[in-house]
This record gives sequence, structure tokens and C-alpha cells, in this order.
Amino acid sequence: MVETLEQEFLAYIKKMEALEEALALVYWDLRTGAPAKGMEGRSDVIGVLSEEIFNMQTSEEMAAFIAGLNQEKENLSEITRKTLEESQKTYDLNKKIPSKEYAEYTKLVAQAETAWTTAREQNDFAAFEPFLTKILEMKRKFVEYWGYEENKYDTLLDQYEPGVTVSVLDSVFEKVRDGIMAIREKIANEGVKPDASILNTKISEAKQKEFSIRILNKMGFDFEAGRLDETVHPFATGLNTGDVRITTRYNENDFKMAVFGTIHEGGHAIYEQNFDQALVGTPLANGASMGIHESQSLFYEIIIGSSLAFWKSNYADFQAITKPAFDHVKLEDFYRAVNISESSLIRIEADTLTYPLHIMIRYELEKALINGELEVKDLPKAWGDKYEEYLGIRPDNDTNGVLQDIHWAGGDFGYFPSYALGLMYAAQFFHQMQKEITNIDAIIASDDYTELKTWLTEHVHTFGKTKKPLDILTDTTGEGLNPTYLLELLEKRYAYVYQFNK
Repeated sequence: MVETLEQEFLAYIKKMEALEEALALVYWDLRTGAPAKGMEGRSDVIGVLSEEIFNMQTSEEMAAFIAGLNQEKENLSEITRKTLEESQKTYDLNKKIPSKEYAEYTKLVAQAETAWTTAREQNDFAAFEPFLTKILEMKRKFVEYWGYEENKYDTLLDQYEPGVTVSVLDSVFEKVRDGIMAIREKIANEGVKPDASILNTKISEAKQKEFSIRILNKMGFDFEAGRLDETVHPFATGLNTGDVRITTRYNENDFKMAVFGTIHEGGHAIYEQNFDQALVGTPLANGASMGIHESQSLFYEIIIGSSLAFWKSNYADFQAITKPAFDHVKLEDFYRAVNISESSLIRIEADTLTYPLHIMIRYELEKALINGELEVKDLPKAWGDKYEEYLGIRPDNDTNGVLQDIHWAGGDFGYFPSYALGLMYAAQFFHQMQKEITNIDAIIASDDYTELKTWLTEHVHTFGKTKKPLDILTDTTGEGLNPTYLLELLEKRYAYVYQFNK
């Protein structure tokens, strides 16, 4: 009886995952070149598939599976048990919201994203304010439906980073903030600024692509299980472990966008190409969390791709491919210029050192919004105050300030911390990797990264979503989240780039 119910449940889940894959494929096509006249029809298909998936997630049939299998948990395989837990979490989240309110919220978010686009173009927060006010009102209400223990914001955090709470973030973010501020002070008082002008040269799209593909191969991206395309907003999407697609964006006046963007998305893709095959067809063939997913992309982009050891190996190839642009630029000068750090208003343009500060600003603001300590009407001023406090600059308009991110228009409160957590996870994984792999800098400076990829697969990739993010971190490194390793990495890197501590 239990075996039959388990088989029926897994078949039901497999059908749902097939619909998810179809939906992902439609989205990929929509973002990578679907004809303009096909957009409306494609959107209709997305709507139908999304509704069907939602209906399956919350159906009476799903409720019966949850009730029946929960009584036999000890007799289930580990994969079925974990799949059941994921399915129940989704079911509970959706079912606790009255259907009329969920429909109202879905419609509101669609309207809000359109309103945000217009408001951003017109530099007019007041036009977007009513939509964000209503979204916040409904989010606060949803948190009450879902319940919380210590902090209302914890409930939203858990949807993106299971196990991470406000108490954890407040502690680690304070340490990271103080550490970054100390490094920035050293740069200001003791640093020798690199010459960034040496990067102001035009590199053709073809040359950027040639170099990027060479690096993807070295990283271990499997082109027989993936592909590289071009789009306005780079992303990675895993249809299944044998079909993980990445996109990049080329700018002939800024090669860093495509080179580092491709490395970043390649890190996401390698993660998804290496889930345990036994998880395929279940929701467990996914990243453990947004933060863990980001840790893999940032490991390759920041820990490896932005390191001096990486460029010791790859700069000669880069010079040859981009010849004659960098013929007379020394490796050290190139590396220092690539890693320059400056205060900026725009999150997605921020450098490695200042990026976590952008995330902390958003975290503190949305935490205050959810807990009723800040209202939407006061957001632009609060935003400006935080930027002045953390980065010493203040936006002179809404577009460069509170309207720059789409996340809140989509109701994605609780998402932002994952970006900073990913960088901390990556640094902590790297610290442990250095203990277990002899002469790691020599490997990074070589043409074979197999040992690095194998380590990541064994400790992170293979588990998919069967483990919570902090469990992966603890099992791999022997300790909980520790921001010290990120600060040590940043201190060492920027001491070299700005030539202080000499």
C-alpha cells in the first residue's frame, strides 16, 4: 500500500516537474529572441502553464498524498521523504492565503512591474508608490497568515534562504560592514589608485566570446549539456541536468561585462549540471537556496576569476585574442585596474568590495518595512540616508536610487540577502578547500580546474536541495556561517590592488 502511494506520488511530482521544465523553456525562448509579434501568445502559454502548476501544487490530490505519506514517513526512501517535505512547504504557503487574496496579489504584482518600469523611465517614485504601498500591505498580511517566531522578516527570508534568520544576518552583516569600512578607510588613506584608463579600449564581440568560451571549458562547463546565448539581461536556466543554458551580454566598450558575466553564469550552470542524477524528476534537483546558488557563481567569478592567480594563467591568452589592445599593458597593471573599487549608486555596477554594502542597505530597509518601522512614503529619504552613511554618496534622483531594482515591484522581499550570503559562503568554501587541496594557487594558475570542480561537486553540487544551506556549510567546513574568511580575502586582495600594508 505504502509503495503504491509512494509511486503514485513520485509520478505526480514528475508530471509537475515536466510542466516546470516546459515553462522554463518558454521563458528562455521569450528572453533570447522570440519574435516581437509572438510575445502576447507566449505570455498566454506562460499563464496557462503557471496556473496548471499552481493547481497541482495545491490540489486535493496533493493534500491526499501529503496526509497519507506523512503517516508512513519512516518507511519512505530519503528522496521521497525530502520531496514530500518540499511539496508540503509549497502547499502550506499557498493554501494559507485565501484564494481571492492570492489572485488579487498576483494581479497587483503584474500591474506593479509595469508601473515600476514606467516610473523608473520617468524618474517618478510617486507614480510607483501606491503600488508598492499595496504590495507591502499584502505582504505584511501574508506573514501573519504564514506565522513567525522571533521576527516577521524571518518568514520571508526562509522562502529564499531556509534556516537563515534576522538574528544570524544582523550579526554577520555587522562584522562584514565594519570590516569593509576599515578596508575602504585604508584605501582612502594609504592606497595607490590603479590606472583604470588602460581598460578603455574596444574589444569586438567575437573576441570576447572566444575568450569566454575558452574559460567556460576550463571551468568544466559541459557544452554537451548546455549552451551559451546572448541576451539583454544575463541569466542561467536549468531545464534538466543535461540541458543547462546560460546567456551573456556583450559590450564592445566594456569587456568586463561579458567576460565576468559569463564566468558568473557558468558557475550557476556547473552547479545544475552536477546534481545527483537520482534527484532528477523531483523538486530536489534544484539549488539548496538562492545563497548557495550564488556561492557557486561567485566562487568562479570572484574567488577564482578575479584573482591574480587566474590572470597569471589566462592573461597571455587574453592578450593574444584581443591583440593588439593590451600588448603593452603589464599583468599587474591590468589586474589592479580590473579590481578597482569606487563608491557607486547602482548595485549591479558595484565592485566586489562595495557590493555587500548595497545589499545591506536593501536588507535593512525591507526588514524595517515588513516590521512596520518604515513606510513606503518615507522610503526615498531612508534610501538616500543609508547610501550617504555607507557609501558617502546620495542619489540625486529616484531612478538612480529607490527605483533601480525590480525586486520589490515583484513582491520579492527577503531575496536581497542571498547575494551577500553567497559571497560569504563562497569565501568560506574556498578557505576549507585551501586546507584540503595542496597548492591551490598553482591549480588556479594552471589550465586544469578539474580538482576544484570535483571538490565543489562532492561537497555542494551533488546534494541539490536535499540539504539546507547552513547544513551544507557546516558539513563541509565544520562551522556555521563565518564572515571572517570573506574579510580576509578582501583585505589581501585590496592590499595588493591599492598597494597598502607594504
